Amino acid sequence: MPCGLRRVRDAAPAPHAHDPRPPRPFPGREPRRHHARRASLAALVLLVPALPAAAAAGSGETISLSGNEPGQRLDVTLVRVVDPATPADPEGPAPDTSTRLVAVRLRLENTGTAVYKDSPAPSAHLLDASGQRFAGLNTATTAGDSFPDTVMLSPGGTAEGHVTFRLPEHAVPAAVQFALNGGLADDVGHWSLR
Repeated sequence: MPCGLRRVRDAAPAPHAHDPRPPRPFPGREPRRHHARRASLAALVLLVPALPAAAAAGSGETISLSGNEPGQRLDVTLVRVVDPATPADPEGPAPDTSTRLVAVRLRLENTGTAVYKDSPAPSAHLLDASGQRFAGLNTATTAGDSFPDTVMLSPGGTAEGHVTFRLPEHAVPAAVQFALNGGLADDVGHWSLR
């Protein structure tokens, strides 16, 4: 895709606004308003692929995503969000008082024709209300099993586990994103948490 823009998969298509009134033609030239509308539409067409589409938080909404290689296809479901999450090892490093852990449970199903072999933690990101982006971690919490470092799924195979994020204590989680190929695929799933 040009300019590094990423295509985003919607859980449901968004309605499009349409003005049923045709533009009024002026003899010999188009009206300025029409040029401005055309420029606005051109800018919107360029931005839409980069804007993630939202699915309801933890509703079991599934988004089908493609990878960068032929046959890579995964249905990803956001199952639940645990905020705050408690570290599974009480003797291990705990978040300091300025941070907290958030665990997100995902279900992965290989709906493609190629074997899925990837690490779910770096494939997932959490965005807070201010737009800051946090990378997924393989930190174990009491929320449940984490994904292993590498998940391998044959076509039709499924896996379920948690990805953990470390956020500032007062950050408000706003969205979860997931993309194949270690988070670098052009196709990005987006679940709104607000």
